[in-house]
Amino acid sequence: MHETTQIAGTANTPTNYGYCAWHKKFAHGVRLIRAVEQGSGPGTFGNLFACGPCREAHHLVPLADRP
Repeated sequence: MHETTQIAGTANTPTNYGYCAWHKKFAHGVRLIRAVEQGSGPGTFGNLFACGPCREAHHLVPLADRP
């Protein structure tokens, strides 16, 4: 008998886990909000991600959802 070892995903359920730049903790469902170009000088940080509650509280729109 063939058994799968993968769990079936639910549609529209965020599965990303990462650092939320707004509340400064790790969270599930983070989305990319701002892509910061990194140069060779100081002060370059990288991409900024936000979790669902922070996106709602701060009216943040993920890059993928922008026109």
